[in-house]
Amino acid sequence: MNVIEIAGFGGPEVLRLAQRAKPQAGVGELCIQVRASGVNRPDVLQRAGHYPAPPGASEIPGLEVAGVIVAGDAQALAAAGLQLGDRVCALVSGGGYAEYCVAPVAQCLPVPAGLTDIEAASLPETFFTVWSNVFERGRLAQGETLLVQGGTSGIGVTAIQLAKARGAVVIATAGSDAKCKAILDLGADHAINYRTQDFEAELRRLTDGRGVDVILDMVAGAYVAREVNSLAEDGRLVIIAVQGGVKSELNAGLVLRKRLTVTGSTLRARPVAFKQAIAQACLAQVWPLLESGRVKPVLFQVFAAQDASLPGGTGAVQAHRLMESNEHIGKIVLNWGSA
Repeated sequence: MNVIEIAGFGGPEVLRLAQRAKPQAGVGELCIQVRASGVNRPDVLQRAGHYPAPPGASEIPGLEVAGVIVAGDAQALAAAGLQLGDRVCALVSGGGYAEYCVAPVAQCLPVPAGLTDIEAASLPETFFTVWSNVFERGRLAQGETLLVQGGTSGIGVTAIQLAKARGAVVIATAGSDAKCKAILDLGADHAINYRTQDFEAELRRLTDGRGVDVILDMVAGAYVAREVNSLAEDGRLVIIAVQGGVKSELNAGLVLRKRLTVTGSTLRARPVAFKQAIAQACLAQVWPLLESGRVKPVLFQVFAAQDASLPGGTGAVQAHRLMESNEHIGKIVLNWGSA
């Protein structure tokens, strides 16, 4: 099969089309003929040598795919209500940039009715992450206020839509007026341009000094102290990335006085059973929103996974350059030619 491999740690140009043996599904697994692969920030970090695949996972990048089941553990498939030929999307720990990908049956969900495979490939990584962190760890409830740092990222556009659909007030940040408009168009109640506005001051103004209930943070670093200042009593700060650095200072006295929770998580290395619980929650709580159109995939650009005229024979090089430019709004996807 054709795959997109990392020839050596470095810039996007190290991605290249290559051939590998087709993977075989084991116990509790299925094999998907991949029609589309989602592109995510962890892929960029892995390519640069900063986010290795967990032990036992494929070193081929890619954490989410959509396609057709072509083989698998018959007992596990039957238990999940799946069969050969079904269209599914899956969260994987690696191996997504390939024509065929093996995934635990427990981490696969049917493609929501009405969605294309390209749209479905944009779902698992961001929707699983948002559900786990905003609604489970962050315990966001109807009527509460959520701040999303980086509202136009794949995670951001997902968090905005899900939080609004579940009755929350949503504030999001972005780095330009155009992106702030996109945030509002997605349904956010307020948008803050962090390049021209002090988000801490804006949050005080927008909440009449109360603060927000939950913050979804992909920055960390110096942002943490300002976010602690911006939380309401009993507020929850959930950190899911550290683009601003791993070291932070904060006022621990505020954490005590306001009874705050500062937490965070990564998903890739968690066990299958943990991801299965998220998958089932998404199937019950989120898939109906997608099928009704209340929540929609937000695709920014689709690249050809394999194209001899492109650098490395693949559009993944361009996809990673776009991801690193931060110019995108929503998701970036690779098309394997059958989606």
